[in-house]
Amino acid sequence: MAQLWGGRFTKETDQLVYNFNASISFDKKLYAQDIRGSIAHVMMLAKQGILTDAEKDQIIEGLEGILSDIERGKLVISEQCEDIHSFVEATLIERIGNAGKKLHTGRSRNDQVALDMKMYARDEVLLVDNLIEDMLHVLLSIMEENTETFMPGFTHLQKAQPITLAHHMGAYFEMFRRDHERLKSIYERMDTCPLGSGALAGTTYPLDREYSATLLGFEKPTMNSMDGVSDRDYLIEFLSALSVIMMHLSRFSEEVIIWNSNEYQFVEIDDAYSTGSSIMPQKKNPDIAELVRGKTGRVYGALMSLLTTMKGIPLAYNKDMQEDKEMVFDAIDTVKDCLTLFTGMIRTMQFKKDRMEASAKNGFTNATDAADYLVNHGVPFRDAHGIVGQLVLYCIQKGIALDDMELSEFQEISPVFEEDIYEAIRMDTCVNKRVTTGAPGKAAMEEAIESYKKYLQEY
Repeated sequence: MAQLWGGRFTKETDQLVYNFNASISFDKKLYAQDIRGSIAHVMMLAKQGILTDAEKDQIIEGLEGILSDIERGKLVISEQCEDIHSFVEATLIERIGNAGKKLHTGRSRNDQVALDMKMYARDEVLLVDNLIEDMLHVLLSIMEENTETFMPGFTHLQKAQPITLAHHMGAYFEMFRRDHERLKSIYERMDTCPLGSGALAGTTYPLDREYSATLLGFEKPTMNSMDGVSDRDYLIEFLSALSVIMMHLSRFSEEVIIWNSNEYQFVEIDDAYSTGSSIMPQKKNPDIAELVRGKTGRVYGALMSLLTTMKGIPLAYNKDMQEDKEMVFDAIDTVKDCLTLFTGMIRTMQFKKDRMEASAKNGFTNATDAADYLVNHGVPFRDAHGIVGQLVLYCIQKGIALDDMELSEFQEISPVFEEDIYEAIRMDTCVNKRVTTGAPGKAAMEEAIESYKKYLQEY
């Protein structure tokens, strides 16, 4: 049992207790952050005269060797050690002798683990954000190509008004743009360095915490040592942001699943992102979208688990906090996988434009425009609403769209209708006369697209 304590104990820890207490099986994921943090700590100790330059150089050379050997597979992280911190320190002492025993001067595992986890989270925020950027570029590309691809817009999963595929994708662009903004904001709040907080009350050594923070790329050190070792807000915020990302992906997945159905046939998912059935040879299943939808609950669970873990913990550090790692690691990896696969799926997905437009026409999505036509010809809106309702009922009974009606049929229900009704209810007319900011009209969408291009250039 390699551990960093034991002097006041008179007998060995029970093996089951040791195993239960140990975190090496999962916190070994933090080896790079642990070593980077230790190198910065040693450089600061030497700057402050707490270590000699010779000791500093010897320790750093040893730490860099450990890092290199782990990354090259020459050194396997032993699960005989309690945690990654004890493994690194024990390996260092084994390699360089007594100088390695000075590594932990002015430091506690409490601020060490707080540092490692925060460094890891900062790195992962940036990686997730890069994947969000990839998604935004794909969405923008689809928008640019589909400003005149007409489709039904829905409320209550019922066809409502005609829009374009560009407009629909623009809604998801806005969602994922907000995800980017959330990640950026979270990064700024977690950009404080806990190293030097000690166990909870700092240390009597003359540490330069500002220097340590600078070496590790943090904006500044944490301002309270108790909070420094016990803060997990940044992880809760990160999990919250990841949950929102998954919620957006899940909503998008639901639509892809619906659009891929035989009933809709709006899209064709590329073979690389589909699966078949073991018994039904005709099937082409949207498994990626379904799995993304399912894994959303997994990420939500991580958030709720950490909130529940933290809610009853008094200051400062408590062992409960060890439970933050596995769920956070899993949630981050899940979101990265989902973003990567979903982005690949929509990048290669084929949109059946004719089918989309036909669905919009057959769903009476131009009914509101027919009512607006009557209003513009002097009919009160409430009366116009009733007249168009009669038109829709007539079309349903005959199995036709509004566009398919003869002028005489229009005029049997209301004499106000003239030949220009056909122009008023054409898909392109219905969409393109909607030009206010945020609307689906081509002019409004082109303005939005230019705005999104600029946004991504400044990302």
